[in-house]
Amino acid sequence: MPTPRDPRPLTGEPLALDLLNTRWMSEGTLQDLLADVDGLGVWLDSAGLSGDHVPDGRMLRHVRQAREALRTAVDGSLEEGARLVDAVLEHGRVRVALTPQGPVERPELADPDWGPAWLAARNYLELLSTAPDRIRSCAHESCVLHFFDTSRNGTRRWCSMATCGNRAKASRHYARTKDA
Repeated sequence: MPTPRDPRPLTGEPLALDLLNTRWMSEGTLQDLLADVDGLGVWLDSAGLSGDHVPDGRMLRHVRQAREALRTAVDGSLEEGARLVDAVLEHGRVRVALTPQGPVERPELADPDWGPAWLAARNYLELLSTAPDRIRSCAHESCVLHFFDTSRNGTRRWCSMATCGNRAKASRHYARTKDA
């Protein structure tokens, strides 16, 4: 049976931010893709991890733990978030190897159910080491989505110009015309 379509408004971000974006607002209500194992399956499929991992309740708990750790690190205190992200990272490590194709890094996990959570936490470290200032939260006051700013000058403010950016422009226009 095929996996249901991913209902989230923003997909395709780096894995750590994509995991954060499993919560989003829709018509003023917070939605959560990770409310159940089926939603986890949708996220794994969307993130390209479904072939490696079979979703179950334990994996869902681990992925939720990683999401909360990442949310704390990105939206709250990096000091507190570091401790929580480290707790996820403790479940695996990177093994470096040389193959005929060149050097590779492979995760080694004591428990495979930690795989997706560990990969998301590891990806967050990669984002921090390459461009920490490009990890952004949408500037719209009612949006909870995150993105990695890949714009040339690094000034992207909205998760999507078509939705949140357009709403902000419409609000400013309404305020100007109302006052006039």
